[in-house]
Amino acid sequence: MADAAPAGARGGFGSRGGDRGRGVLVVEVVDVVVDADAARKTKRNGSRHVPVNAHVSIGDNNGHIGLGVKCSKEVATAIPGVIILAKLSVLPVRRGYRGNKIGKPHTVPCKFTGKCGSVTMASVQDCYTSAHGSTGILGNFAKATYAAIAKTYAYLTPDLWRDIPLTKSPYSEFKV
Repeated sequence: MADAAPAGARGGFGSRGGDRGRGVLVVEVVDVVVDADAARKTKRNGSRHVPVNAHVSIGDNNGHIGLGVKCSKEVATAIPGVIILAKLSVLPVRRGYRGNKIGKPHTVPCKFTGKCGSVTMASVQDCYTSAHGSTGILGNFAKATYAAIAKTYAYLTPDLWRDIPLTKSPYSEFKV
């Protein structure tokens, strides 16, 4: 390995992919919510294993949210890793009106559903939610909410439609 090529554009040591990383976080994190639960597991040989499931939800109070989930042996290693995962999963929240058009767009534009485990979340200031299933497990509740909010950009409403001029097909245009 001593005679390996130096890090460069192709192969060698160094970072993989060069400067083709995931990008730069463009939002400044304002709000961080942390939850760490111990998940007790019993192995086949009878010994007990107690990993820590950490959940972090971040946002900037300006239409961006992120959710990170990580399982680790210790809380000290889980928290920094889950904060990084939450920052990498930041996505925009599409805001609109529901019911009346007073003021700026302040809620989700229509009903959305997210599901994780036994929890189904329907429909960020001014937002109604309803849950079917056990919401006591915070991880499933947070993932279902994140999945529902992620669907806000999954479809195009008429205000986002592009105007395309209608033209005749070549067959009808050049028909003899």
